[in-house]
Amino acid sequence: MQITGNSIAATAVTLKVGVVFWVLVAWRTPGGEPWDAPAFWTVVYPIALAIAAVLGACFPRKAWLWGLLFMVLQVPVVAVMSGVGPLLLAGLVYALVLALPAMAIAWASGLLRKRLHGRA
Repeated sequence: MQITGNSIAATAVTLKVGVVFWVLVAWRTPGGEPWDAPAFWTVVYPIALAIAAVLGACFPRKAWLWGLLFMVLQVPVVAVMSGVGPLLLAGLVYALVLALPAMAIAWASGLLRKRLHGRA
């Protein structure tokens, strides 16, 4: 993978947006684990998927990567907010599974942007 200015910018934006989002969610969740939030499936996860779509549209090159990075950022946030425990590896696997739809949505929105701008 060739590192370009655009991919560095996409990584920086994804890291910033992801850390802020997941810290806010963890802060509002008892126990500090975003996936344990009472409204995770009804509010948090749909918002996270929408953010992945926006990231994919803003950075269409390797758009799937921004969905993956955004979702996996839950794990270091949990490690910082709640500490490293025996279930952290399970949390990583869970975050990777949750990342699959985010990756698909980010890829699709990146593809849509490329097609709308005539760069298919």
